[in-house]
Amino acid sequence: MSVDETVIRALALRPDSPPGDHVVDITTTGARTGLPRRIEIWFHRVDGHFYLTGMPVPRNWYANLRKNPHFVVHLKQGVRADLPATAVTVDEQTRQRVIPAVVALQDRPEYAARGVPRQDVTVWLARSPLIEIVFDDKELHAAAARAQ
Repeated sequence: MSVDETVIRALALRPDSPPGDHVVDITTTGARTGLPRRIEIWFHRVDGHFYLTGMPVPRNWYANLRKNPHFVVHLKQGVRADLPATAVTVDEQTRQRVIPAVVALQDRPEYAARGVPRQDVTVWLARSPLIEIVFDDKELHAAAARAQ
């Protein structure tokens, strides 16, 4: 498959990327129902890897991905694309690196302006869901990981 450069640019998140660039939809398979479930969620790129996380409360999307790790990431900011992916469980070392990077985004003025309340990183480390997104298209995944 030829990699679409507009998709690569959309995935090239940096710490200074505007908040809207982090917003995607995902479609998971319901853990109990087996039905498609589409939600809006923020995704993050840390050290060339892609992640989903959220507030430290139980999340249906996380339960769905633990039951069936295959899902679709729907880009919608500047480019429309449906990207098949697999959710991969992360180890504790990755958690300790990624969660603080995500919570640190809230220190930026544009996040405060959106009314994003400051979160306690220790609570997030203890209770927030976290999975790595691995795009099924290996060429896309590699190109997106390298993007600056």
